[in-house]
Amino acid sequence: MEEFRHYLLFERRLSGNTVDSYAGDVRRFLRFLASRKRKVAQDAGREQVAEYLSSLSRRGFDPASVARNLSSVRAFYSYLIASRVRQGDPTELLERPRLWKRLPRTLSVDEVKILLSQPSLSGPLGLRDRAMLEFMYATGCRVSELLSATLQSVDLDERQFRCVGKGGKERIVPLGSQACGALNQYFKEGRPGLVERSKSQFVFVNSRGGKLSRMGFWKVLRKYCLKAGLSVTPSPHMLRHSFATHLLEGGADLRVVQELLGHSSISTTQIYTQVDREYLRKVHSRFHPRARLPVKQGD
Repeated sequence: MEEFRHYLLFERRLSGNTVDSYAGDVRRFLRFLASRKRKVAQDAGREQVAEYLSSLSRRGFDPASVARNLSSVRAFYSYLIASRVRQGDPTELLERPRLWKRLPRTLSVDEVKILLSQPSLSGPLGLRDRAMLEFMYATGCRVSELLSATLQSVDLDERQFRCVGKGGKERIVPLGSQACGALNQYFKEGRPGLVERSKSQFVFVNSRGGKLSRMGFWKVLRKYCLKAGLSVTPSPHMLRHSFATHLLEGGADLRVVQELLGHSSISTTQIYTQVDREYLRKVHSRFHPRARLPVKQGD
């Protein structure tokens, strides 16, 4: 497994997070094979791989997770073939599961306003939380990009954030006045007290001055969603989805939204057009003079 991880990192050039996911999937696959009459990866055929994928579906894995597991197992067999451990790829003729087109959960503009008004500004953590939520909604960045933001990447004078996204791709995202104001106050009144004993260069730090974790961010988001009385299940990408949806509702071009989100393919961004169409239906239903009139017999 350690050699497989090196193969993914240095030959396939996958990110650390992707390598961890692939390695976990392959370990699950190997445990499955071990439970089937002591089968090992070298001896497994297409039938065993298909049976493994079917078992994941029966256990409640959604199509996207099953598809990722297939990709992981396929990468593992590519490694085994390259290492001359076996010949032939048992995953070669297996098709990826058809993925569900799930619409992301977003907040309305009013719900975002309520959420952003929740943090108390009387202490450094409250100032951090307000700045962090404003920053994420203003830039639409991923949680990993938010947590990796450094002092050098944020320019309040130019009102922009130099964001390093997936695959090390860099993009420049504008910062609005509300986000700049919240960040400025946090930098002056909140952050100095948090990093007093550390030399952290990360913008958003925890109570000890270290880098804030994904779990730490999720707890902050969950806390303020509950406080705001929002009937939503907090998601790390909730503000990112809301950012994209509100831009499209306001008339932004899809290509611009793609650039701001850092999507390599516009097909990934197009899911937000479905959300936008749903919004248009609601507006039409609410305001069109004949949309809500009862249908007369014979019409």
